[in-house]
Amino acid sequence: LADPADEMVMSLTDTPGITIVHEDEYNLPEEPEKNVAGAALLAMMKELDPHIGFSVRVNKIIKPGSGLGSSAASAAGAVAGANALLDNKFSQDDLVRFAMSGEKLASGVKHADNIAPCLLGGITLIRSIMPLDIVKLSFPELYVTVVHPQIEVKTSDAREILRKQVLLKDAIKQWGNIAGLVAGFMQKDYALIGRSLEDVIIEPVRSILIPGFKDVKERCRNAGALGGGISGSGPSVFMLSVEEKTANSVKEVMREVYSTLGIDFKIYVTKIDEKGVKIEVLQHQ
Repeated sequence: LADPADEMVMSLTDTPGITIVHEDEYNLPEEPEKNVAGAALLAMMKELDPHIGFSVRVNKIIKPGSGLGSSAASAAGAVAGANALLDNKFSQDDLVRFAMSGEKLASGVKHADNIAPCLLGGITLIRSIMPLDIVKLSFPELYVTVVHPQIEVKTSDAREILRKQVLLKDAIKQWGNIAGLVAGFMQKDYALIGRSLEDVIIEPVRSILIPGFKDVKERCRNAGALGGGISGSGPSVFMLSVEEKTANSVKEVMREVYSTLGIDFKIYVTKIDEKGVKIEVLQHQ
């Protein structure tokens, strides 16, 4: 997404190791081995001169536990920034590989489904992580409306409640929808995208953790959205629209639902960012 995004300031240091300072409100650990950005950098540093050090200042805009890829943003930003300081020593696949160590710290599992789009931008398909095989997909113009109810859903908890086995009939329907969604993006077929935005495996289980989910999804479709679902492991909910006007109508629906429920929320109307991590060289003052 083009918005929200974390901000990080990084520099090389004469002192070996990693120094992390958080300038946000979330009281995240600053020890590198306990910090998502730190874990990603530690993985990178195994392949670097041991005398190299990094200073990292983090201002997290994406709230941890929001379902908006907070941990991926930290890990991706850290390795991308470090690579820029090293004159782009590593490939994009290398950066994904390093950043997955940060995701493992956050969720217990190495995965690239958030890391890859953070680094590469756009919509990515992860065919495999061992070996790493990432495909960037083309897609039509889309507007994304995301509501983030101000409650916490831990990724570990959201994983724990998932079914350990999947019925064959559900698997067939799910993989058909995934194939349809990919084809819809590639062919720029909005109707196919809308028909394919149905999760029959994860959503029925995780949605019980998100107040107002069913109401939001139904009413947003009625307001003209193509469809949507749970963002990450929740509690955020996203909806895709063809036009900005529709995306803003969806925003008002989301506002009504959560205002009625008495739950604080944040809403973003944005587009799919095609560039990934953005790096700016700062001059010393």
